[in-house]
Amino acid sequence: MDTPQSFPERLTEGYRAFLDERFSREKSRYEELAESGQTPKIMLIGCCDSRVAPETIFDARPGEMFVVRNVANLVPPFSPDDQLHGTSAALEYGVQALKVEHIVVMGHGRCGGIRAFADDAQGPLSPGDFIGKWITLINPAAQRSGGRGRNEDLETYVERLALASIQQSLANLRTFPCISILEGKGRLKLHGAYFAVATGVLMVLDAATGQFVPAIGEMPKKVQTIRCSEAG
Repeated sequence: MDTPQSFPERLTEGYRAFLDERFSREKSRYEELAESGQTPKIMLIGCCDSRVAPETIFDARPGEMFVVRNVANLVPPFSPDDQLHGTSAALEYGVQALKVEHIVVMGHGRCGGIRAFADDAQGPLSPGDFIGKWITLINPAAQRSGGRGRNEDLETYVERLALASIQQSLANLRTFPCISILEGKGRLKLHGAYFAVATGVLMVLDAATGQFVPAIGEMPKKVQTIRCSEAG
């Protein structure tokens, strides 16, 4: 049967490739997941930016990660009210139902959401300004980091603010009672990470120093060659 003409052909082609390759290789895995349900150990909160797909970056198998994506990978503070809380609902499910053992907040380089907050010249995209309201969650991070320096260019500030925002989201995670209790008991660990889109470098937050450090000691030689070529 032909698919509706309005459905993107790129997706149909990708689905065919998925059936021929990955689904064929991991058919038993999918059957197992369908039968027993998902039991991921890791929950990742990432940005909805199309360049930063967590399953691709971490080469994850089906069922390995419970992924939540939103604009600028933000976590709101605990706020039990009558409003709609998509990220908070996902946290509740991941922690309380799936009982994940790790929560990773992963930011990335050149984030449009962070830039929208940092750049005063950018106006709202719509009368509703949903993005503008959402990214007010970055305010505490901007205040804690001292805001943009007098002689600091916008690009540098955006990257610095992205790192500070990850730390703020981790602090907001700890305002959820179930998360703070489980972390205190050692049954849940929180992590910060930052992915540089252009270079492929992954940085992770060192809780002891508050600094972001490379996730692996040395990048593979193939990647080093690519980075040198780009620099040239």
